[in-house]
This record gives sequence, C-alpha cells and structure tokens, in this order.
Amino acid sequence: MTTVPGSLIWEIMKKNNCFLVKEFGRGTASVQFSKEANNLYNLNSFKHSGLANTKTVTIQPGKDQSVLLATTKTKKQNKPASLLHKSLLKKEFRRMAKAVANQVSDNYYRPDLKNAALARLSVVHRSLKVAKSGVKKRNRQAV
Repeated sequence: MTTVPGSLIWEIMKKNNCFLVKEFGRGTASVQFSKEANNLYNLNSFKHSGLANTKTVTIQPGKDQSVLLATTKTKKQNKPASLLHKSLLKKEFRRMAKAVANQVSDNYYRPDLKNAALARLSVVHRSLKVAKSGVKKRNRQAV
C-alpha cells in the first residue's frame, strides 16, 4: 500500500475536520485549536498535527503519579494497534525532562518539538501533584 504525503493530508484537512475548534479572539482575529491525538500544543498547524505527520510525540498523565511518553513508529503507519511506542516515566521531574529531551531531540526524532514536549511535561507533572493535607496556613495580614 502506498503512503500519502503529509503535506497533501494537511492541505485536505486544515480547514475542515472533526477535531477543529474555532474560537474568536480579539476583534476579527480567530484562533483555531485542534482536539486530535498526538498534538502537544493543541494548535491547528502542520507542525503540531498528529494526523499529517508521521513522527509525533504525546505526553499524557499515567497511573500512580507517572507520565506516559508515546512516540509513533514510522513503519507501522498502517497498523493503528501497534503504532505507538509507549514509555512510562516514574522518576523525579529532572530525570523525566532529560529522558524526554533525549527521546525527542538528541535521538534525532523531532528536534523541533523539544520545547513543546518539555512544556507539556511540565504542565502534566504539575497537574499530578497532590495538595498536602494538614494544618492550613493562617493569614498573617492584619484584619
């Protein structure tokens, strides 16, 4: 089976697809977001598209305070069940950041997505933190 180039897929789906979310910004400027999988910034652009690119990166929360890093396998594009290579990251944040940077840019996978992947990792890791229970802090300002 022949594969279709990503640029052709993007030209077909960039203005109308089921994942597209159009928001109105300031004035007449509208912002377009995308709800598709494998899109780190959720922006409707070719660079971040999970459908038009053969190499994509996904960072999602896992179970028990862990983070799931998934990259697509380029030779399994016709087999959706085995398309993703998943890695579960359970270490401290600096080690997870180093692992993501190694996987994305130092491995020559998608070096242009390194900053986006690290930003997504930071947000996901911050969302997994549990608030400490115990004594509440008092307000030290004069009443």
